[in-house]
Order: sequence, then C-alpha cells, then structure tokens
Amino acid sequence: MLRFSGFLAASLLSVLCLAGPISAQTVIQIGAGSGTLLAPRLKFTRDEMKLAEAVAARPYLAAFYGGNGLKPVFQGESGERLRNALGEAVSQAPRHGLPRSRYRPEALKAATAGLEAELLHAEVLARYLEDMTGGALDPQAVSRQNHRRVVRPVISELIAQFVQSADPLAFLLRQAPRHPAYLALQQALNGPADISVPTDLPRAPEAVWRVGMRGAGVLPLRARLASIGFAAEGDDPLVYDAALSAAVARYQSAVGLAADGIAGPRTIRHLNGDVDASGTGRSRKIIAALERMRWMAGEDLDSRHVWVNIPEFTARVIDGGTEVFRTRVVVGKSDDDMQTPEFSDRMEYVVVNPRWNVPRSITVREYLPRLKDNRYALSHLDVVDGRGKVIPRDRIDFSRYTAANFPYRMRQQPGTRNALGLVKFIFPNRWNIYLHDTPSKHLFGNRVRAYSHGCVRVGDPFDLAETLLSAQSSNPGALFRRALDSGQEKWLKLTPELPVHLVYFTAYPDETGRIRYFDDIYGRDDAILRGLDAIALDSGAESE
Repeated sequence: MLRFSGFLAASLLSVLCLAGPISAQTVIQIGAGSGTLLAPRLKFTRDEMKLAEAVAARPYLAAFYGGNGLKPVFQGESGERLRNALGEAVSQAPRHGLPRSRYRPEALKAATAGLEAELLHAEVLARYLEDMTGGALDPQAVSRQNHRRVVRPVISELIAQFVQSADPLAFLLRQAPRHPAYLALQQALNGPADISVPTDLPRAPEAVWRVGMRGAGVLPLRARLASIGFAAEGDDPLVYDAALSAAVARYQSAVGLAADGIAGPRTIRHLNGDVDASGTGRSRKIIAALERMRWMAGEDLDSRHVWVNIPEFTARVIDGGTEVFRTRVVVGKSDDDMQTPEFSDRMEYVVVNPRWNVPRSITVREYLPRLKDNRYALSHLDVVDGRGKVIPRDRIDFSRYTAANFPYRMRQQPGTRNALGLVKFIFPNRWNIYLHDTPSKHLFGNRVRAYSHGCVRVGDPFDLAETLLSAQSSNPGALFRRALDSGQEKWLKLTPELPVHLVYFTAYPDETGRIRYFDDIYGRDDAILRGLDAIALDSGAESE
C-alpha cells in the first residue's frame, strides 16, 4: 500500500471527494454516533493511484471513479459485457449522423486489459454519452447567432448507471433523443431501425454492380443483404444476377434510396453503415437536423410550447406533442447583423397596443442620417430623452451627433401604423427578439420571407394571442378584445408562461412523419457539417 500526506493527499482527495460522491472505499469513520466524522482514506494501491492520476484532469471520469473506489470497470471477463455494449453502440453512430471514427472502434476492439484500455473505454463512453444527450458540437461555437444553451444530464451519473445496468447496450441506445422527430429523421437517413447489418460481417468494397457483373466483392454484398432479410439465391454467388439486383432494389426502397437495383457507392455505404459519406444531397440537411435535435435533448418538447422554425418561415403552438396552431412568419434578413438568432426562452406576456421602442441600432444606423437631412423626417416617431420625455425636434441640432454620441431614443405610439402592429409576444432576452404583428401584411404571401431586422413578424397575431390566452381564460377572444379596444398599451401576463423555441431546421418531419426540406437561408448547415467532419478525426482517431 502507498501512504501519502500533505499536498499529494489533498490532491487525491479532491479527485475522490470534490469531483463526485464519496464511497465507503475512499473514506474511513472517525468516532461513533452523532459525532461520527468521515475522513479520507490515505492508503492506496499503486494501481489505484495510477488510475487517480490518470483521471484527475477529466472531471466526468474523476467523479465516476472517485465514487467507485478507484476500481476499474472495463477489465477482464467482468468488464467484457461493458466493452461489448460500448463497441456495439458506437458502431451505430452513423445512424445518428455521427462519424464512427470519432469513437475509435478499432482501438476499442484491440484494448481489453490494462490501464490504457480502461481509460480508452471510459473516455469513449463519456464522449458517446455527451454526444447523445447534448450533441457533439457546441452550438454557440457553430454560429455567433446560435445562443442555445444545452441542458445535459450529469455524465458521471450516467456512467455509473451504465456500469450497473442489467442491459448496458440497451441503456446506451436509450440515451439518444426519443422524440418522434428525431426518430423520423433517423429513419429518413438510414431506413427502419431493424435494417442494421451486424458489425462482425466483412465490409462490402465500394463499386458499381450491375446485372451480369462478376467479382469477389459480390460475396460480402450478398452476406450483408441476407443478414437483414434481403437474401437472393443464385447459381454463382460471385455473379451480380437478376435476383440479387431485385434484392438490392428492395433494400434501396426500404432505406429511401432510388430503387434502381444497381449497387453503387451510396447503396454500399448504407450497407456498410457509412451513410452518405459523400455528405451530399438531402442527407446533409438531415445530419445537421439530428445534431440540432441532440442540442435540444434536455428540453421537454411534449409540453405546451411555441416552435418557430426560421427557414420554414412558420410558427406553431404544440401541446402534448400535437400541433394546435400554425401561422406564417417573416424572419430576419440574411445580413449578418439582421439574422434571427436561435435560442429558447419562456414567453411571459402578450402586449396589446404596444409602443415601439426603436432599437438603438436602427435609430443610429438608419434614422439618424435621415434626421440630419430633415429634422421632420419620420414624423410618425417621437424623439424622447432618457426619462421618456418627448423632445420637440426644433430644439435638436441633429447635425451635432454621431452614432456614438446620439443621446436620444425614438418611439412610436400604439396604432395600426405601429411597426409592431397591434400585438407583440414578449419573452425577455438580451437580444431584444420577440414575435409581433406588422402592418406589412403583403409579405406573408411570399415564399421566402426574410425581411425583418431579426424579430419574428406573425401572420395571424390575433389568433396566436387567443391560442396562448386560452390556457388561462374560458373566453380568450373577449379577454384579448377588451385590451385591444382600450386603445392603450396593455400587458397580459401569460399564466402559465410557456417555452418558446426559435430553431433552425432545414429538414424536419411534418405531422404525417414525412420529412420536409427548406432552404438554408442563412447558410448555417455548412458550419455544423464542417464541425462533424472535424470531429471524425478527433483524439487522433483514424478515419475508417
């Protein structure tokens, strides 16, 4: 046994205690009864000390192993079922649009004993759990207009649950989102979940096989198809005959490929589990959408919420997983500083007859130059000081001011000409983004509706208001109409508040489960796909 004191003991204690739960194996009792104290165990075997040192800089693993008495879990026969479960789970990473090489499958197969094998399996496990429960990429690093905060479970606790699970593979497979939209996207990418070739079969070499061709590569092609119920009997197993072509066509149809019966590279990539490795076509949108759904894994998408899909130009109210309201919307222009951002918040108020407090960016960039030319321009707007007092324009020398030192604000009174229309929907946020009515109704007839400065203009705002107020009133229409008829700005508190999600899905299932595709109006998909390509080689893993 090794004894430690001073700095080394304190460092080890921080790994065992501060990073995670204290187990009986890492502490001793001092005293008895109500005065019992816990003291750190200061004697460790060499193997325990090596493991402690190895995980000290890895918070998830330090917390898990500290709570597990510094005992390995992936070693020997007792750890074989855990190793096999992890290996099988990561082999299915392409079904989630994630590169298999990120999880170092070949290295996992080769590593069965020793500290390095233990650490490799633990690190891959933590990575897999992180990816499935909150995405492989940081959304805020992907786009400066993405402000989404990922809500993750405690990874060290998931590791402990995996180790203790009676069925560790099933536990891992349950960690990916189970939302119907995620499952529909997966099926669109891969075909039904039961069309998954066993991982121990030889890979089929990429080629283009047509009826009458012959070669050794036909053998693994036949074997992979037969393993998932698409067997084809033939006189010569090396010949790509009509029966095999028909089996390929059935498989292609099942996974959403063109059913031409020709086994080309894309079909073979599907059979090998390397779904659309070329990254082209609609699958790119699906892969990006799967990552976006993983970012939202911690959100309760079955509860009542507002869902605004920016590239679809549509807002919905979802209740119990069912759409109860839908309307067209106008979103921000494609200019970098006018795009509608992505984030989630809680909608708190319906504001009827709102004033429009013009954002300072619009005031100094667009309106101040016009006021310098003509102080009476923009007559529908008041110029107000810091206390909200209206200042007569003939008292202001606009030529004195720049964007940096302009001391006034601009505000529009309630009314039908108000830029916010007659109602807005508030979810207070630092970016001053909200949903609102607009007098520019003609824009809702356009297919592409990206015209705003970033806020979301609603095509049917009165109906949206009544839908939201229906949770707190038996007659929401009357409640809304009274506020509207007052002609005064009225803030109606939503009780209860409800989540609002501003999202960016260029591929998403409709109410029938069919995937619909939308233009990438802000070019945000490419950043996700580049990020996923980059992590394929993360941690020195070699691409398969």
